Amino acid sequence: MKKSPGTIRKLLTFVGAYKVLLILSILISAFVVVLQLYVPILFGHCVDFLIGKGKVDFEGLNHKLIWILILIGVSGIGTWIMNVINNRMTFGIVRAIRSKAIRKIQTLPLAYLDRKGVGDIASRVITDTDQLSDGLLLGFTQLVAGIVTIGVTLYFMFRMNIWVTVLVLVLTPISFFVSKFIATGSFKMFKLQSEIRGQQTALTEEMVGGARIVKAFGYEHRAKERFDEVNEELRKASEKAVFYSSLTNPSTRAVNSMIYACVALMGAYYIINGNLTVGGLSILLSYANQYMKPFTDITSVVTEFQYALSCAGRVFEFLEEPDQVPEKEEELGKVSGNVEVSAVDFSYVEEKPLIESFNLKIPAGTHVAIVGPTGCGKTTLINLFMRFYEVKAGKILVDEKDITDVTRESLRLNYGMVLQETWLKNATVRENIAFGREDATEEEIIRAAKESHSWSFIKRLPEGLDTVINDSSLSQGQKQLLCITRVMLTLPPMLILDEATSSIDTRTEMKIQNAFEKMMEGRTTFIVAHRLSTIQSADIILVMNEGHIVEQGSHKELLEKKGFYSNLYESQFAGIEI
Repeated sequence: MKKSPGTIRKLLTFVGAYKVLLILSILISAFVVVLQLYVPILFGHCVDFLIGKGKVDFEGLNHKLIWILILIGVSGIGTWIMNVINNRMTFGIVRAIRSKAIRKIQTLPLAYLDRKGVGDIASRVITDTDQLSDGLLLGFTQLVAGIVTIGVTLYFMFRMNIWVTVLVLVLTPISFFVSKFIATGSFKMFKLQSEIRGQQTALTEEMVGGARIVKAFGYEHRAKERFDEVNEELRKASEKAVFYSSLTNPSTRAVNSMIYACVALMGAYYIINGNLTVGGLSILLSYANQYMKPFTDITSVVTEFQYALSCAGRVFEFLEEPDQVPEKEEELGKVSGNVEVSAVDFSYVEEKPLIESFNLKIPAGTHVAIVGPTGCGKTTLINLFMRFYEVKAGKILVDEKDITDVTRESLRLNYGMVLQETWLKNATVRENIAFGREDATEEEIIRAAKESHSWSFIKRLPEGLDTVINDSSLSQGQKQLLCITRVMLTLPPMLILDEATSSIDTRTEMKIQNAFEKMMEGRTTFIVAHRLSTIQSADIILVMNEGHIVEQGSHKELLEKKGFYSNLYESQFAGIEI
């Protein structure tokens, strides 16, 4: 990702939704700045009213002081209104970007989500957008005010003394060079910092999420070393970023002090020659200070904005990832469950084919078991049925309809899926069970829970169905039971059971197998299993190896063939190594 006008242009598309507020903020900012810059003129007049023994003009002094108080009060109210507007714009823009990022996750192909770390995606959606909001808020608050301050200050200074103003302008490029140096260096460092922080977030999520595995394999020391390496890289990048950004204040202060001294010397010369009053010099000194202050502020804004832009670039990079293949608008409707796979090719990596010329025809109501060694393509085939991945060639038909010709949602509503990997949201047990059927009654939920044998532990929870759970509240077996209950509540025409009872004890598994048998009656069912004892009653057993069906038939027929399946079966029960 490079710093480019492209990132700013993309950001401006979101800012455009608030153009009315932006214009109003600019106008109020300009108005406030003019009021604030007129105050030094009034103070200068007050100084002149005090010059000379016995010549104090109290009436004029009081008049000017009243106006000073009025201008300060009005500018304070204007600043408050401007800050309210800026806050509303900033957080509205960030909310829109973050909402789009969340929606993007729903439209990204699973291949991208499988490839990218959860921590990296979360860092882009949360941390980077937070940094973007900080940069935008600072920009809206100070950038416009700084630019207006420079313009108005120069106007007033020209009216006071042309040559003093020319002197200030001649010295101004020094500030620009300082700003450019700091901005260039800080952008590179802040960009690197945001990238490393994303890696650190991903690593932290990985280690915390797999804490049990880390401890079980004694990986704590290596995990600490990996984190220390990333942490050290972040420290170095952060130090360099802070170093460049910390140059802002002393550098600009040094430039300001030099200009202030030059204005004082030239002003004193004009006072001696009678071309300038003491009050006039105080006004010019105030304006010289006011004129240079925006350069300090703008440099700080630019430094922060560089960081914000680097974060925005990462967010927009995520938002511009290609969506999953567009779908057609036709609804599949409820199906009987006929599935046909015709000459399907698929590969995760282009040069390494996994499934080639795959053909399969499954009548409605058939119970199909898919077995084979690890990596042979069992789960991949399931992902293709659900259209989590797109086939490279060929087609998959459900009730003679190509699944690419119907919406993904209507296709997936016809499948019930129980996976080895469980997923529950942070919500009540009731909400987790009714995830696929929000209109389910309590009686239906309880009946499904009893059929899946999860009711026995649900009713022991503190608040039963209304107990709020998260990923660590239940055992793996209990979570899997809830996932089974979720499917039993929806009862779609087709089922996918991918090691659905892998985390459940043998006694409960036998009961659930009976519930499965009842649930599978009349439904096309695909069963992925490593324990071959659980699929002996399947109508058809597909034996896969290296992406191809090498054998198919009933359990008895395949054993009689004394082929690949027979070797797999005997290896489980006789300890034969294949």
